Amino acid sequence: MKKYLFFRVLRSIVSIFLVTTIAYIMVFSMVPRRDIFKQDPMIQKLANDPDSLTDYKENAYRKMNYIDYFDTKSLIAKVEAEHPDAKVTTAHTAANAKLFKEWANDNGYKLNRYSVSKNYYVTRELPLLERLGRFYGNLIQIDTPWAIHDKSNPKLARYLRIENDKTVGWAVVGSGTRYRYQIYFNGSFPFIHQNIIKFNLGTSYPTFAGNAVTDVIGGRQGQTVSTKYKFPNGQVMNTADNVYTRQYQSPSRRNQMSYERYEDDYTNVDQVNQDPSMIGTSVRAGFWALILSYVIGIPIALGMARLKGKWFDRLFTGVVTVLMAVPGLALIYTFRYVLSVAGAPDSFPTKGASAFSSWVGPTVVLALLSVSGIVIWFRRYMVDQQQSDYVKFAKSKGLTDREIYRKHIFKNASIPVVQGIPSNIIGLISGAMMTETVFAMPGMGKMLPDSIIAHNNSVVIALVFIFTTIGVFSVLLGDVLMSIVDPRIQLAVSGDEQNG
Repeated sequence: MKKYLFFRVLRSIVSIFLVTTIAYIMVFSMVPRRDIFKQDPMIQKLANDPDSLTDYKENAYRKMNYIDYFDTKSLIAKVEAEHPDAKVTTAHTAANAKLFKEWANDNGYKLNRYSVSKNYYVTRELPLLERLGRFYGNLIQIDTPWAIHDKSNPKLARYLRIENDKTVGWAVVGSGTRYRYQIYFNGSFPFIHQNIIKFNLGTSYPTFAGNAVTDVIGGRQGQTVSTKYKFPNGQVMNTADNVYTRQYQSPSRRNQMSYERYEDDYTNVDQVNQDPSMIGTSVRAGFWALILSYVIGIPIALGMARLKGKWFDRLFTGVVTVLMAVPGLALIYTFRYVLSVAGAPDSFPTKGASAFSSWVGPTVVLALLSVSGIVIWFRRYMVDQQQSDYVKFAKSKGLTDREIYRKHIFKNASIPVVQGIPSNIIGLISGAMMTETVFAMPGMGKMLPDSIIAHNNSVVIALVFIFTTIGVFSVLLGDVLMSIVDPRIQLAVSGDEQNG
């Protein structure tokens, strides 16, 4: 089984790589790059300043890995690094122009000039394969004591050690690392946290402009929440600072108040917000929807199988048929209307994530979208089991139908239940895109169509990566659970032994 799991995980990673790569190629080659500015308000604000507008656009393309771009100041620094004896300035002289042109030609850049100031800047188109290489090369970032290189702070200590920190308690503390706390503990699930390995999925633009995609999707939302802390300088105060996210900040950009509070160079912190992140919102709703779909579907399927051909079976056959025939979007709007009539919020932001009633609509709708498949499949399985030899043998021994279902059929029924988990998880992903949009729920499902409309390519690729990862590994989870509930199923690598 270990060998099977190793190769299955390997195939899963390859599948994720292939799907993400195909999506990346499609988005960055077929979607015109100019479209990313269609909903950017900064374009209108900078319309009267052509040089700033050019710089803004080129920087946006650079952040999205379309090009390499150096403005005038950066270009001068590059030329001076290769020609230390030359005196390079912004003056529009033939000597400067010659140096800029030579550097651009030698390094594969195109020399350009701003329309008003006539100062020089350079750009280089990134081939698609190079863009992909950068995406995957920067995908996983590992923090080490040598991660920070700051010329303004040459005496920065470099270490990793276990400390009883004055602010957060026992933790693995780093210096020279990007994050101060490498491993720490608190009361939030999963209770043990780390900042050593981080995913870098690019920079969001034009929505959430300038923010890391991982922060957009994984950062908590809503209003800030203050917590009382005792800081290293002895000060006790309520703050919305998430002290566990303390990151290195160069002394040249230091906030003196924060420096006095923390007494070190790790003064850049995120804020604590009260609502779950986009990914947390989607996972929470999806998890409970999955549980609810089985809680609703299995008893109905059991009753239909036991009462095959009777009114209960015919009634729910009709209900399930309707659920399967009605478009998902129509079902969502219908249930949303029923909620509003009953007095429950028909929009998630009405009461927010802190209210239980806000989660009822999206969660129940997601569950209902999966129930029909569970009922049909489980009923069919139960009806087939009723004709099995072991059921006939149990009846010949004098066991009642209740005993046969409880001791034999229902025990075997765990196999199709587990077998259907991967497909239901994948179905929840597609269902979440509609449900979260209709209920204005701030989750990943809603974020995908929003990002496509806004041409936020970085977020689109990140969500494809996340959804593919969830889908692929849910199939692996299904295989493992199948082997647990039915020991007869052996997970093996060889074709003869491998369970299909």
